[in-house]
Amino acid sequence: MKNTIFLMLSILISNYTINSQTNEKKVLENLDEKSKEYSAIAQEIWNLAEMGYQEQQSSALLQKTLSDAGFSIKKGVAGIPTAFIAEYGSGSPIIGIMGEYDALPGLSQEAVTEKKSAGKAAGHACGHHLFGTASTAAAIATKDWLAANNKRGTIRFYGTPAEEGGGAKVYMSREGLFDDVDVALHWHPGAKNAASAAAALSNISAKFRFYGVSAHAAGAPEKGRSSLDGVEAMNNMVNMMREHIPQETRIHYVITDGGKAPNVVPDFAEVYYYARHNRRDVVKSIFDRIVKAAEGGALGTGTTMDYEIVNGVHELLPNLTLQKVVHDNLSEVGGVAYSAEEKEFADKIAKSLGQEKADLNTAKNIQPYKTEARAYGSTDVGDVSFVVPTVGFSTATWVPGTSAHSWQAVAAGGTNIGNKGMMVAAKTLTLTAIDLFSNQNLIAEAKKEFEEKRGADFKYIPLLGDRAPALDYRN
Repeated sequence: MKNTIFLMLSILISNYTINSQTNEKKVLENLDEKSKEYSAIAQEIWNLAEMGYQEQQSSALLQKTLSDAGFSIKKGVAGIPTAFIAEYGSGSPIIGIMGEYDALPGLSQEAVTEKKSAGKAAGHACGHHLFGTASTAAAIATKDWLAANNKRGTIRFYGTPAEEGGGAKVYMSREGLFDDVDVALHWHPGAKNAASAAAALSNISAKFRFYGVSAHAAGAPEKGRSSLDGVEAMNNMVNMMREHIPQETRIHYVITDGGKAPNVVPDFAEVYYYARHNRRDVVKSIFDRIVKAAEGGALGTGTTMDYEIVNGVHELLPNLTLQKVVHDNLSEVGGVAYSAEEKEFADKIAKSLGQEKADLNTAKNIQPYKTEARAYGSTDVGDVSFVVPTVGFSTATWVPGTSAHSWQAVAAGGTNIGNKGMMVAAKTLTLTAIDLFSNQNLIAEAKKEFEEKRGADFKYIPLLGDRAPALDYRN
């Protein structure tokens, strides 16, 4: 009798495993069949190249794609016209997938192997056209899997604009839009395939505005008070401060308005600052010192000053329970294989990067799994990671060796090299979502780790305060 029961259980387990593998295989095959459709969507967004909070057409295109697939749409969430939520299903678990679609200013580029402006105001130098589209594809594929298998649960797509300095996810987190989510998934375009533990720096950005008195710079300079002097005095003090701050700190600035004519003492000037560190409390203290430098610059030059915090994001809270699952799924999907034409394109891009030829193995292979990472950049995903267990990864959408925010990244993102990496991401997200819907214990383990790392007394407080979304920050 025991042998019979054991045999029956073995058959049931075997059949379940075979059915599960068959279902996953079918999901991946369906994504392959739709790859041209999703590539066309991504390339349309690449051509639109809309900057943060200006992504009306890009957002509308993704909304329509999800609506046509059977998702309900909530538009203009968190007071942001281009932010939205698309949802399918009901009940728990609730799995969220984030998608971005904003471009960067001043990085217009054609999909060619030499630097050549496309004549636009912006370009997708961070690959967010691929990001938003892959996440959309994964949400739809997961929805199809839920429906085909009669599974209970909710798949939710978050359309998150203005990642490049606008911080939409911060406002969405502040509004509680992630509070009921069990796990949030994201990814990012890159130059390699990696799903190790990630890190990101906390960041506060602000625009400092100085007000002076205009006068003829030669005829009556004594009557003027230069707002540009105020900016330069501030910058000098901040640069001296660099010697006396934690070495992991990063501070950058650009003068966005320094006057209009050399012979006119400028009565208005503006400088745009970023301060970063891997701890949000340190960033806040550094930013307070930058404010003091601004106040000193104004005092010493006889000008006045005010400032506007544009954005503020938390560092990234890793979740190793989820990270290993994502790494295993990325490994199952595999990397990117170039065609002969794509290899020729990649080799030319590689030469512009000072390389002999493109490293095809980096595009093809998956990077080894690591549990620690060092941060250099920042992302508003950090805030989400302190609200809900969050996990991400990157895929090779650019020629290996390419840096984000470069013309080479824009160029590759406008070709099938970018599209192929995008579909690797879509498949990885989908398999991970399926794992989460299929294994409640996995979600429970992820939540336990999340609570332990976040701390029992943690209270989410946005670094940008209670300000309204900075919808005009790109103006």
